[in-house]
Amino acid sequence: MAKYTPMMKQYINIKKENQDAFLFFRLGDFYEMFFDDALKAAKELEITLTQRDGGDEKIPMCGVPYHSAERYIKTLIEKGYKVAICEQVEDPKTAKGVVKREVVQVITPGTIMENSMLNDEENNFISSVTPVGQDFVISYVDLSTGESFVSLIKQEFKDVISELYNRPVREIVVPSEFDENAKEELAHYLNATISIEENDQIPTDYQYLVEDLTDEPLIKGFGRVFQYIYRSQKRFLLHLQKVEYIELAQYMKLDLYSKRNLELMESIRDKSKKGTLLSVLDRTATAMGARKLKKWMDRPLLSKSIIEQRHQQVEALIEHFFEREELKEALKEMYDIERLAGRISYGNVNARDLLQLKRSLNTLPKVQQILSQIEETTIQNLLPELKPYEEIYQLLEKGIAEEPPISITEGGIIKDGYHDQLDQYREASRNGKTWVANLEAEERKRTGIKSLKVGYNKVFGYYIEVTKANLANVDLSRYERKQTLTNAERYITPELKEKERLILEANDKSVALEYDLFIDIRDQMKEYIPSLQLLADRISQIDVLLSFANISEENNYVRPQMVENHLVNIEDARHPVVEKVMEDEFVPNSFYLDEDTNILLITGPNMAGKSTYMRQLGLIVIMSQIGCFVPAKSAQLPVFDQIFTRIGAADDLVSGQSTFMVEMLEAEHAVRNASKHSLVLFDEIGRGTSTYDGMALAQSIVEYIHDHIGAKTLFSTHYHELTSLEESLKQLKNVHVEVDEHNGEVVFLHRIKEGKADKSYGVHVAKLANLPDDIIVRANYLLDTYEATSAIREQSATDEQLTLFEANEQPPVQTNLEVIDQLQDVNLLNMTPMDAMNFLYELKKKLD
Repeated sequence: MAKYTPMMKQYINIKKENQDAFLFFRLGDFYEMFFDDALKAAKELEITLTQRDGGDEKIPMCGVPYHSAERYIKTLIEKGYKVAICEQVEDPKTAKGVVKREVVQVITPGTIMENSMLNDEENNFISSVTPVGQDFVISYVDLSTGESFVSLIKQEFKDVISELYNRPVREIVVPSEFDENAKEELAHYLNATISIEENDQIPTDYQYLVEDLTDEPLIKGFGRVFQYIYRSQKRFLLHLQKVEYIELAQYMKLDLYSKRNLELMESIRDKSKKGTLLSVLDRTATAMGARKLKKWMDRPLLSKSIIEQRHQQVEALIEHFFEREELKEALKEMYDIERLAGRISYGNVNARDLLQLKRSLNTLPKVQQILSQIEETTIQNLLPELKPYEEIYQLLEKGIAEEPPISITEGGIIKDGYHDQLDQYREASRNGKTWVANLEAEERKRTGIKSLKVGYNKVFGYYIEVTKANLANVDLSRYERKQTLTNAERYITPELKEKERLILEANDKSVALEYDLFIDIRDQMKEYIPSLQLLADRISQIDVLLSFANISEENNYVRPQMVENHLVNIEDARHPVVEKVMEDEFVPNSFYLDEDTNILLITGPNMAGKSTYMRQLGLIVIMSQIGCFVPAKSAQLPVFDQIFTRIGAADDLVSGQSTFMVEMLEAEHAVRNASKHSLVLFDEIGRGTSTYDGMALAQSIVEYIHDHIGAKTLFSTHYHELTSLEESLKQLKNVHVEVDEHNGEVVFLHRIKEGKADKSYGVHVAKLANLPDDIIVRANYLLDTYEATSAIREQSATDEQLTLFEANEQPPVQTNLEVIDQLQDVNLLNMTPMDAMNFLYELKKKLD
């Protein structure tokens, strides 16, 4: 350290405490970075790398302007890095030696608060995972909204991944002794930043956050993520809401595979919203509603009464078209109250934010009046009592200007009439400016210089400007030269200087007082944060229910009937996503699985619609259990506790798992965890290995589900041999996708019919894909040969059991097989007609 300058020693000491973050070290108008930070930041931000004299040597350095630092910070955060903001914390004018600096905030992927870095339509969770014996405590906090949750996962670490998957978790906090392999899995599957926190104690001032929790492991689990946030943000966290314990047994369980395979919120192909169930259901008008919809989709309900209540609310909104349209327009005037409340607590709210809040609150009476016209009581009671919000509105209406600037330190943010002293300062300032304007007119008249003007800038203050062509008319006994320009001279007078002092003093005091008044209003607003958070929750519920009503009416969805027994009876069901993107009309299909039928074994060719048929049932179940109507003519459904899927083929190369291994892992997870109240969707189990291996596994899995689980199951397969299971498994039923074949051409009808398919039509699908004709012709020839060979071998196996030949005799079937083998080996396309005739003659002699 001796070789470095005092300032660099200060930097190094602060950096030691923030080893896992880029240190933005404030120097004048720049945030500077040094050493390894500079080398890495220059590359990641694509900025110039330079050097600085640090003592005995030059050290790497780069920097960004402080006024535009936000966009650079955003880039680093999006790449998973952390940024420690180091500011001057004493006045340089009074500092002795190096100005004191401290880290005032550490910005991490899970703790960002700036609007420009947040996605309005999704939460930004930071989570912690804490092992407790064989179990795990998971905690969530969205710092931008104040939401806090905790839940307990029993034993299975893969359930931890499933719980976190598809939730917007940007950062995961774990203890230092956390298993390294488990950390790698979290980072791989969730693409999240992993951070370490040892402290799990909650300060006394924040004990109220966990007063509803009784289990110590849950409290400590939340304490870990709280301590990490508290340590990194270095400020009060008054907007954090009481921790809500999520009893996972109250919600449908959707594992990692089901969320991915059903494409609920992101597509498998490009991870976008397009082509997902969310893209169909999201007609929300507010950011709060968009986030609430994702929460509901992530946790479908198990309570039949709450499901039916949501259905009733949606039905009531559908029946009130005009009120629904008015409500939709009213919600468009709502800003993000939830995040505004967070910013008020956090201290980074400005006057424009408060103006947005005021405008949102101004809409509440209109929303309440619309809801009162809808007969459904549960809808009428959604809005909380409005009195607190009227108080907030009046405070903002009286205090905040209608067109305030973004900055809260430049004035113009407080209304006239709000504060007497501020009004006096403003009056003095306005009178002074009027005096200056009058001075300009008087001086023009007195000097006869029509181009004379009185101006102002921040460097020289007020001045009288005269062009050089008129300098002869200037009375230097009255004017004092201030500044020389190319084409003019600037002067001041004693009277102008005195008036400038009075005006600027009034301006400075006015701006300082405005800032203090704004902080006072903001502090008063903090008392209303719980009320604002409650309002945001209720508005978001209304928004989601309204979205359900709108799409249900537009898309001709029907209210599902929730039944107590294990009946699935859906007439003319449709796939909610596929039907929206199809140019042709979607072909609906029905589902009927009563108490005597638990498994549908689906056969039929590729491209005929088996996977679509299976997925649409899963999506219809989820839509029903989040409270939405479903795409069908009618629907009777039980409440499913879990959905398990094995649909599609994909390698997991990062984990070194093949397609078949992924397939088996997904199947294993399902058969070990499914209950008779679950829904299982298995598509082409066993196709990743040899035919007989795959067929054996597929049959064994079907039998196990039938005999030991009893779950409602859709099982599609190309192994037509499995259709014989209908004879031995009483709760299994064969269905197939109908195909129309005429003159060798195949048309997929996409209709599900009872019974089994007669063949797979794989070569026909290849023909539809426009493979070269030579390939299609050859494939048809080989297919006929293989099928003939298979038939002969089956006959051979039968004949061998009933043979009439002596052991030393050669049975005719062996000769047939030899002939077939010769036919398979010969290349007919390279034979002359004569060669072909001779070859055929020899074969015929063998068969004779």
